[in-house]
Amino acid sequence: MDKITLHRGKDKAAWQLHPWVFSGAIAKMTRKPANGAVVEVYNADEEFIAFGVYNAMSRVAVRLLEWHPERVIDDRWWRDRIQRSVDMRKHLLTMDNTTVRLVFAEADFLPGLIVDKYGDFISIQVHSSGVETVKDVVIDELVKQLKPRGIYERSDLKSREHEGLADANGLLYGEMPPAFVEVIENGIRYQINIVEGQKSGFYCDQRDNRWLTARYTKGKRVLDGFCYSGGFTLNAFQQGAAEVVSVDSSALAIETLKRNLSANGFGEVVHHAVQSDVNKYLRQLGDAGEKFDVIVLDPPKYAPSRSALDKASRAYKDLNRRGLMLLESGGLLATFSCSGAMDIDTFKQVVAWAALDAGKEIQFIRQFTQPEDHPIRASFPEGEYLKGLLVRVV
Repeated sequence: MDKITLHRGKDKAAWQLHPWVFSGAIAKMTRKPANGAVVEVYNADEEFIAFGVYNAMSRVAVRLLEWHPERVIDDRWWRDRIQRSVDMRKHLLTMDNTTVRLVFAEADFLPGLIVDKYGDFISIQVHSSGVETVKDVVIDELVKQLKPRGIYERSDLKSREHEGLADANGLLYGEMPPAFVEVIENGIRYQINIVEGQKSGFYCDQRDNRWLTARYTKGKRVLDGFCYSGGFTLNAFQQGAAEVVSVDSSALAIETLKRNLSANGFGEVVHHAVQSDVNKYLRQLGDAGEKFDVIVLDPPKYAPSRSALDKASRAYKDLNRRGLMLLESGGLLATFSCSGAMDIDTFKQVVAWAALDAGKEIQFIRQFTQPEDHPIRASFPEGEYLKGLLVRVV
């Protein structure tokens, strides 16, 4: 096995179980390993630190896997890790919930692998060359553990470019998923598109937050911004919302939302589906003097990296300012950020600035985070990406 030695003083994070070794931390190698090869990582005093997977093309040159020198990184190791991840989530799969994230990359000591279960189908994403080399093993173990009807890959990811990997979309096992796969979350039925939908098909990371937010919507007029397939909309109607306006720029999202309303028997509710840029539509609502009781803003990732944080902060501030201007005293704003580079304290400050610009006095009455199938590993705080705030206009 090829051996990598780190510069003196560059080994602290690795000792503390952080899974990333950046290229600048490497002092020397016995030889240049192949991309995706398992390597041994040592400190400057030749003390073993961990096993990892090497990639010369990535800024994260080594993704660490295992800190116990007596363990072997073979097919059995990968199978055991997958089995442990699945076992820790089986209690989440019930009659009222048939969708769950089974593997969450670094948080589950499987860097570069995302696995989501959608009813009888599984969707996977492979972000790293290390996982790419054992993909057949991963698929075989998932089949053994879960016996799905089909496994579909959605590895059309920007991160693969940095690993020297081309996009990879297609069926890996069993049946091709139909155009719409039915799943149940919080007792609500969703028709989701695994093949063409956003990300791996559905945002199950908002499961708890949809339910928590919906508790405030009974008899209320609700605006669901960036509604996608209607998670917050459907939960609001389940809890008795009087009216919901759902906005998304994607025609497929609006089509899927309408299917979901019908699948849950919400055909007679007061609902308006709007295909539009959300910021533009919020501005139009403000110009028209419209008001809402509850507003949900769940935008895409504005800050893909820390270098983009300043620009993203301005975008978040402007979005939330427009939302707050549509609320009267007592109105609620459930606002979210899925940008890992933005921590909760920074997000609070951004929303506070938005309130000042909107001329609103606000209270933070609840904080939202990601659910238990998206765990945050103590040695990898970067895995905490989803945060949200429930804001009340005073």
